[in-house]
Amino acid sequence: MTDSTHTLTIAGKTYRSRLLVGSGKYKDLDETRLATEASGAEIITVAIRRVNIGQDPNAPNLLDAVPPSTYTILPNTAGCYNAQDAVYTLQLARELLNGHKLVKLEVLGDEKTLFPNMPETLKAAETLVKDGFDVMVYCSDDPIQAKMLEEIGCVAIMPLASLIGSGMGILNPWNLSLIIDQAKVPVLVDAGVGTASDAAIAMELGCDGVLMNTAIAGARDPIRMARAMKLAIEAGREAYLAGRIPKRFAASPSSPMAGRAT
Repeated sequence: MTDSTHTLTIAGKTYRSRLLVGSGKYKDLDETRLATEASGAEIITVAIRRVNIGQDPNAPNLLDAVPPSTYTILPNTAGCYNAQDAVYTLQLARELLNGHKLVKLEVLGDEKTLFPNMPETLKAAETLVKDGFDVMVYCSDDPIQAKMLEEIGCVAIMPLASLIGSGMGILNPWNLSLIIDQAKVPVLVDAGVGTASDAAIAMELGCDGVLMNTAIAGARDPIRMARAMKLAIEAGREAYLAGRIPKRFAASPSSPMAGRAT
């Protein structure tokens, strides 16, 4: 976890926002733009296999709604099920984005759960790091494999809270805490956030940030939910820095009784 109190640093670049957002599932590019602005996010993930960022000059270009001059575009490998496809996809993204190095790696295990295929993820991460990429990596909440990814040279570890798009929140806070405690690079929850309280809990546990897409884009009012997520991230971070009181099995009165006359 980073030592910075108010900013997030990834691959040597500092960001004010600890909320990262996706760019898919919105009804149109105008809603994408408005929700992204409301979230306060500075890093926007883009699924290279599903979104046009210049591959098709005749189709609407996402970069017109979230321009690289304003946001850090984070190409990801959503839809890849093996290391070879993931590496190729990010090499293509680097060409489309003029040598852009910061990427999000995800290699999925199956179409039903979208759980990460960790052997292929480790293989792809090693290849990409050697090829000069700054790799942020979606992974299982296994502390051992998270450490392996950090040792390979990934710049951020991104364990899932629960299945992608499930909205189930953080199902295993203990494993997440183990990953946070051992990490020397930023740890960001990726996948499973459903509402603002889930984001706040992730930050209260000590995460450096949270990445989400469906929780905002799939809400009844995506723009309002984006604002709620922004506030939740800020509140959770402040609570983590403030230090919560310990949980007790006995009551502790707010007004001390010691020294009172009986």
